[in-house]
Amino acid sequence: MTSTQRRPGGPTPPARQTPATDPRHLAAPGTKALRLVPGLAACAAIAAVATGVGTVAPLVGAPVIGILIGTLWRVRLGIRPVLLPGVARAKGFVLQFAVVLLGTQLSLAEIAQVGASSLPVMLGTLAACLGVAYLVGRWLRIGADLRTLIGVGTAICGASAIAAVSPVIKAKSNDIAYAVSTIFLFNVAAVLVFPPLGHLLGMSQSDFGLFAGTAVNDTSSVVAAASSYGHAAADHAVVVKLVRSLMIIPICLALAALVRRRETRTEPAAAGGKVNPFQLVPWFLVGFLLTAAANTVGLLPHTTHAALSHTALFLITTALAGIGLSTNITELRRTGPRPVVLGMILWATVAATSLLLQLVVG
Repeated sequence: MTSTQRRPGGPTPPARQTPATDPRHLAAPGTKALRLVPGLAACAAIAAVATGVGTVAPLVGAPVIGILIGTLWRVRLGIRPVLLPGVARAKGFVLQFAVVLLGTQLSLAEIAQVGASSLPVMLGTLAACLGVAYLVGRWLRIGADLRTLIGVGTAICGASAIAAVSPVIKAKSNDIAYAVSTIFLFNVAAVLVFPPLGHLLGMSQSDFGLFAGTAVNDTSSVVAAASSYGHAAADHAVVVKLVRSLMIIPICLALAALVRRRETRTEPAAAGGKVNPFQLVPWFLVGFLLTAAANTVGLLPHTTHAALSHTALFLITTALAGIGLSTNITELRRTGPRPVVLGMILWATVAATSLLLQLVVG
């Protein structure tokens, strides 16, 4: 008799666990949620401190202070693995949800007006950045994929654009890491430099919102820079930035066509399929428009606007604290000088083009 056979009158062997009855599987969703708590709590704690300091230094603002505290934490103390899931959720979903909440402060008419009025500056900065990325990138002998990622990231929406373009051009992981690190470096520079520059130039709230929305890369950095300038600037910048983010759709479609053409010439069997443009539209853009629509038809009482605005700002600060905690200074140093030089030139090009076009078009 084997050990698995039942003895007469002996105890019934335990029933075999299946994925549907195994307690480990039943507890998995809750366990996954609990893994987010330490990191989210750390980001929220940093945001609370940054909010308090931001009331004393409103010119700097809580979002900027949050990213600085997070970065300093990472440099001085490192980051424990237990914090990583929550930090990733903070800089991703929390930031995107904050953008959705910002839609409660606007109407669809305002979005249409701002989007239309910003198109000349937006398209001008996009064309200038991509052109300079191609020419200067080749001059610096930077690979085609890396210069494309840095160019698109600077021209459109930072890491989000890099993430969207990478699978289209089949970029290598090293190129993606270099591009994201370079873009992030100048995101931080823009958050610190652009608001004082705006005050120095005497820019209005709407002017600075257009400047931030067209000259800063990632959504988080756009909101951080504009929020430190003023609430009206932040509202204006978010609309411009989200309209600008839609430019990733034609860019990805064009790159996909170029890649298919190249692969058809070299390896016809490896040519990829079509890119679905609907998959390139971020969910938070749809959410932003829906909350703006709700505000337009009067579903959101005016008495709730202040609370929703403060909540959005706190969530933005929480997200930026997560970005600061994710900053790896060592990796930034490993990118080498040439991608950083290209990123700096493109950063200056976009900023100068935005200011020049605003001056020209009034």
